[in-house]
This record gives sequence, C-alpha cells and structure tokens, in this order.
Amino acid sequence: MDFNNAKGLLELCDNNNLSISEVMKIREFEEGISSKEEIKNKMKRVLEIMRDSATMPVNTPIKSMGGLIGGEAGKLNKYREKSIGGVLLNKAIMYAMAVLECNASMGLIVAAPTAGSSGVVPGLILAIQDEYSFSDEKVMDALFTAGAIGYLAMRNATVAGAVGGCQAEMGVAASMAAAGAVELMGGSPRQCLDAASTVLMNMLGLVCDPVGGLVEYPCQNRNASGVANALVAAELSLSGIKQLIPFDEMLDTMYKIGKRMPVELRETALGGCAVTPSACDACKKCM
Repeated sequence: MDFNNAKGLLELCDNNNLSISEVMKIREFEEGISSKEEIKNKMKRVLEIMRDSATMPVNTPIKSMGGLIGGEAGKLNKYREKSIGGVLLNKAIMYAMAVLECNASMGLIVAAPTAGSSGVVPGLILAIQDEYSFSDEKVMDALFTAGAIGYLAMRNATVAGAVGGCQAEMGVAASMAAAGAVELMGGSPRQCLDAASTVLMNMLGLVCDPVGGLVEYPCQNRNASGVANALVAAELSLSGIKQLIPFDEMLDTMYKIGKRMPVELRETALGGCAVTPSACDACKKCM
C-alpha cells in the first residue's frame, strides 16, 4: 500500500475501493512503523494536542515570546455573532490563530506540516467537527488523509519556508486541511486530491517573510487565510467542480517556483513584510 505520488495513491484507492485515510493507515502498518493499535493511539494523541492548542488560548490569551501576537483568538470568539463569514469560518480561523498563539508562547502543538503553519489543519477540521458533530474516529480519519497529502509533499517537494517560501508551508498545510475536510464531508479520494491541488494553485508564489525572524507575524494571519483557502477548495471539489491540473503536477510547480524565489523571500526576514518600516519598528531592528 505504499505510494510515491498522488497518482499512485488514487490508483490504490480506486483498485481496492478504499478511502485515502484507509490506504494511509494500512501503509503506516505495513511499513512497520507501529502496530494498528499504536497507530490509532498516536493519532488520538495528535488530535488531543491539536484540540488543546486550538481551544486554550481562546479563553486564556497568551502573549507570544516576541510580543507581536496574543489575544487574537479571543477577539474572534467575541466577534462570532457578528461574523460576516458565518460560524464555521469564524471558528476555523479562531482555532487556527489560537494554535499560533500557543506555538509562539512555547506551548505544545502539532507541526502539520510545520510549526508556522500548524493552525490550518486543526482550525478547519475541528470547526467542521463542531458544526456537524462528527465523532473523533471520523476526525482522525480526516487527519490520516491530511497526513497522506503532507507525506507526498515531503517526499516529492518541500514543506520548508526556507526552501520554497510560505507557499510550501501554508500551501501544503491548507492542501492537507482541504483534503481532510473533503473526506470528512463524504467526498471521494479524487475529490480530496482535487481540493488539495486547488489550494496549491491558489497559493502559488506566497513568500515567507517573518517579522524579526519570528514565527508570529504575518504567520498567524496567514494561518487564518490558509483555512479560508482550504474551505474554498473543499467547497469547489465537493460541488463537483474538477481540477484541471493533478496534485502531482501542482506540487511540482510549487516546488519549482519556490526554488526560483530570491533568498530574501524565503524565511530570512530580509524582504517582504519583514523589512517594512512598521515591522522594523515593532521588533526594534531593521536591516
């Protein structure tokens, strides 16, 4: 049940009438990584950490180590009744921003796939669980599907902002979230991969420009936008809108674009938002 690319993953799903999450669980077992029970228990722990990091900062604001963020999730929680995007989107971005508060204050998070993009997957998946009352078992299946997308990105491209810009971190995180959301809502494996491809397409070229070199700003805001991108892509795919460009091709395109980005726009804090006067003043330094 191992697969090298999305095409191979889809073939395994189609030939064996399995979901992406089922293929991923079998792959983990066949690789000898853990027993079936251990695999399940590890994912339970992942979900537990995700839920804690996404909810604790909502009621207990946490100031980041760099002092650039803190309290944003709580503000979104208070704003929910007035939200123009609806309860689900408000909750999703609230959870996503909360995870970044937790991360930036040295709290425990799940890097999905990185610390800087760790809010996107739990943000969307937990919000959907809240709104549709899915069981933890269903949510864990969505996380296995998300994991399959992350695995493909790490195997065939990159998830590092220093290598491919924020399109690699946030883009892959949102692709993971979109695929997981589609399976959670009853979509097919092909629809999951279509949603993942759509996200990457819509986030191509996103630079990595952390203010002060800290994983705080604009990282937190981009986790919120990553959730929105994932939700849009999932909606498109579930409605039956097909993606022209397969995930493998979109992933390769993202990787090539990332390698052509100047070093100033790949996590060095030497360009983009990081060198604006206001950002320099906020962190008391400027190149």
